[in-house]
Amino acid sequence: MPGTVGATGADAAEGTDGAGRAPGAVRSVGVARAAGRAGRPVPSAGPRRVLALAQLSNSVGDGAFYVTSALYFTRVVGLAPARVGLGLTLAWAVGSVVGVPLGRLADRRGPRGTSVLLAFATALSVASFLVVRGFVPFVLAACAYAAAQSGLAAARQALLAGLVPRRERTGLLARLQSTLNAGLAVGAGLGGLALHAGTRTAYLSVFALDAACFALCAAVLLGLPSVAPAHARVAAVEGHGRRRPFGRKRRPGPGGRRPRTGVRTPGRGRDSAAGVLRDRPYVVVTLLNTVLLLRMPLLTLGVPLWIAERTAAPAWTVSALFVLNTAAVTLFQVRAARGVTGPASATRAIRRSGLVMWASCAVFALSGGGSPLVAVALLTVGAVLQVVAEMQQSAGSWQLSFDLAPADRVGEYQGFFGTGVTVARTLGPLVLTALLVGWGVPGWLLLGALVSAASYAMGPAVRRATSARSAVPGVGPLAPVG
Repeated sequence: MPGTVGATGADAAEGTDGAGRAPGAVRSVGVARAAGRAGRPVPSAGPRRVLALAQLSNSVGDGAFYVTSALYFTRVVGLAPARVGLGLTLAWAVGSVVGVPLGRLADRRGPRGTSVLLAFATALSVASFLVVRGFVPFVLAACAYAAAQSGLAAARQALLAGLVPRRERTGLLARLQSTLNAGLAVGAGLGGLALHAGTRTAYLSVFALDAACFALCAAVLLGLPSVAPAHARVAAVEGHGRRRPFGRKRRPGPGGRRPRTGVRTPGRGRDSAAGVLRDRPYVVVTLLNTVLLLRMPLLTLGVPLWIAERTAAPAWTVSALFVLNTAAVTLFQVRAARGVTGPASATRAIRRSGLVMWASCAVFALSGGGSPLVAVALLTVGAVLQVVAEMQQSAGSWQLSFDLAPADRVGEYQGFFGTGVTVARTLGPLVLTALLVGWGVPGWLLLGALVSAASYAMGPAVRRATSARSAVPGVGPLAPVG
């Protein structure tokens, strides 16, 4: 894994690759200013604006944290890089496990209160890094951080689902993604100042800033309307306008059995101990999305290693590609998500992203030969194709993660869907290093083929998931999937 605490709750909106996307002060404040002019990432008013401001508040602190944490733990705390990597791997393994139960907690106790508590828990866990002085305390603090972040990601998605109509969620998530990147750009600039100073005080100031930003995020979330627990909202919707006259009993079904209602109660059906894992179609969709997320460490690890080992491109190309990616997502993610409104359009977007990603890998592979100028040109074209694929895949996966989840268990399902980010970040470096550095051009082509195959397999998987969902009593059919 990258050498920072990396993955955040914002990653459940699936976009940033946490630790590695902002080396040094690569993300400029100018990107953030341009976002306000071009994409209007911050909605105009209402709960949408509050959600965006909460996203912005914690992303500024995270941007500063990401670019400094690796050096803080190795140079200030005195941990060996291998121990930092081991601790982070353990921490995110814990985070991937607790995301589902914390998401379920948001469903049952209400997503706003759960989000606020987990935002405060994240602030406390970041603050605990200020007093870390050994490997065991570091692992404990990192586990608390990863658990709080994973739960916060699921709870915030459940909160968004309770406040925003289904057809508007992907568009809002695109705006939140743009807001996130703008905040990370500002934060990375602040982190760059700390790196330039290089003092213990400067590093500690960054951690204090990140903790304060998450506390501010919690305070901002308190300004949102209260959202009832998911099962209560679903029961209210399904019961509205369908009340039986007083004293009339529900007619027995075949064999004298009472017909099932559309409302699932805890402990019955898919709400058993196994939870979301019993929803096999959703599990398959999540696994395929995890394969698509292998592109997350590409610009943070795969491409830099490829540039250093296999091309004649200058070292500054790495930073230039980061800037390109960040600016493109900040400015164009909202536009890329406009046509995604249901499972059919989401599946088409993911299918296109797979083809574009395969073309990106092919272009990256061609950059291994030729002059520095040719290498830079091909790397730039490959990075453009990669970010186009990223934006399409993000929009499609956001839509599917909500549309295929039961309305009364959005938090639990989002917690499970978000584990794909953790798995991709954990296994991605191993896969990319073996394919790109070890195999070279064939490795690039194999990676592109793998992602493309997963994107095309998403269609049958989504059709099966929508059929299974439509078969549940009380749940209407979704739009057909192409």
